[in-house]
Amino acid sequence: MKLNSQVQIFKHISFLDKALFTKHLAVMTKSGIPLAESVDSLEEQAKNPTFKKILAKVSADIQNGQSLYKSMARHPRVFDTTYLSLVQIGEESGQLEKNLEYLAANLKKSYEFRKKVVSASLYPMIVLVMAVVVGFGISYFVLPKLIDLFESLDVELPLTTKILLFIANTMKDYGIFIMAGVLLSIILFRIFVNLPKVKIHWHRFLLGLPTIGSFMQSVQMTSMCRNIGVMLQSGLDISTTLETQKTATDNLVYKEYLASLQRGIEKGKSLKEQLESSKFHFVPSIATKMIAVGEKTGTLESAFSYLGDFFEDEVDNASKNLSSTLEPILLIGISLIVGFVALAVITPIYDFTSSIHK
Repeated sequence: MKLNSQVQIFKHISFLDKALFTKHLAVMTKSGIPLAESVDSLEEQAKNPTFKKILAKVSADIQNGQSLYKSMARHPRVFDTTYLSLVQIGEESGQLEKNLEYLAANLKKSYEFRKKVVSASLYPMIVLVMAVVVGFGISYFVLPKLIDLFESLDVELPLTTKILLFIANTMKDYGIFIMAGVLLSIILFRIFVNLPKVKIHWHRFLLGLPTIGSFMQSVQMTSMCRNIGVMLQSGLDISTTLETQKTATDNLVYKEYLASLQRGIEKGKSLKEQLESSKFHFVPSIATKMIAVGEKTGTLESAFSYLGDFFEDEVDNASKNLSSTLEPILLIGISLIVGFVALAVITPIYDFTSSIHK
């Protein structure tokens, strides 16, 4: 029993679990059902055992007189800062059901957006992983067996075959060490780029890459603009919104942008005049123009919501372009490798059979 409970504690709570919970809670709250009763009902319906436990604790805290915000704040790994901020401002302003509806709609869009991003990167990743696995398999298990065959042929081996034999001998003698070295290098590289002083430079490098960088920029801008728009619509002031979004953003470049914008706002500067400076290199000009219009007309929340949808469309287009660009490159690369191996294997055998017929 103890082992089962430990396993359940570490079971992942999916984004979909939270999105459906928020949607149903918004509906029940709007219908006038008390919060504790609503959470109790949703806890009974929850299929994820970990989420079920958390909802039971939230319900118990509400029944003991705690607010929904404070009850959820005890579980920061499930309810992030954006979520908690919207719940808190909703309770304080008496518009909890409205803010839960904002959250539910935002989570639904974010869930659909995540699926698009995953599907865009899935095909290239599968092809790359399969190419690496097959390449290592051929190099380690097949090529070493060709060494004796080629050495027994009484013909001058072509350059392609000599290169292949060199690779085969290397894999035969040092294959395990090479694979271990590659795996260790990947692990050490990941540790290195996650060091605090290195990580921001790594994020900046990725954002500056052609094609992939533009895709990543659109992904970040979609999430940021959509969250900021929802928070502004729910009644949060711009400074608190930027602070909340800064905490929720993983990319250190955009986290730094948000911190800088917040400091400027607190000093009385507008978003427009800050964004027009050269230091916001990875904020597209359309975002600056739309935000400037939103500030001028008093519709900043609408401007951010529009930008969230705009950059999501950009991600859709970029994902299609990314797939159509990477697919032929990967296929050409794999074809060249297969062609090289085939040429290296067939040429000496053909030369040998030709010499016998002579």
